Amino acid sequence: MSSTHSDVSGVTAEGAAWLASAGTYPRSTLSLWTERPDAPLVLPCGTVFDVVNVPAVFGRRMLDRLWDDGPGSGPVAAYRGRILLFAALGTAQRLPSLLRWEEWGSAGEGGEGGAGDSGRRHSVPPFLCHGRGDAVTVPALVNDDTEYGTGHGITGDPRAESRWVVAPDTSHPWLPGPEILLWAAVRAARSAVSGGVRISIFPPADQGAKVYDVSRRR
Repeated sequence: MSSTHSDVSGVTAEGAAWLASAGTYPRSTLSLWTERPDAPLVLPCGTVFDVVNVPAVFGRRMLDRLWDDGPGSGPVAAYRGRILLFAALGTAQRLPSLLRWEEWGSAGEGGEGGAGDSGRRHSVPPFLCHGRGDAVTVPALVNDDTEYGTGHGITGDPRAESRWVVAPDTSHPWLPGPEILLWAAVRAARSAVSGGVRISIFPPADQGAKVYDVSRRR
């Protein structure tokens, strides 16, 4: 990768190398991205990261909770109407159990990822949790519909076919674990149902435009 930032999505050389390290042949992956930085790529889960895959609207609510009231997030992508939250290893196995334990529905029935009746009552939509043995399509490093510039780790519209919402920008990004994502899911569901009071696990930030401050990543 020849530049610090690939484009306004904020994918850096270090971030691209981190993504590529999930595959069997990282150098080949990086070579492909060098030749075709606008090409999405399928990468395996369960070796460097797990992925929690949620409907777009609920995913944005979770992301708002993570950034407004919590510790922030790791990389986040949008793909075909869903939000992909990159998570710590083991999250795909643990998060469904935590959701069932908290009676907020299941992130996977029999490993398939559908929400149960309890989840529907509490407005927790179907989650798909991708771990070892699964794979996800990650967005391209650049987007044909964006102008090049200095990246800040954020892109705009998550409804696009495939794009970064919070792009990877370090060689070892911090990834939320199952407990943090459970917290974000429960708070997002409660706010959707009753507009309840938000409980913060992070010092309050200045209220203003909805911009995710990537400097708060760990």
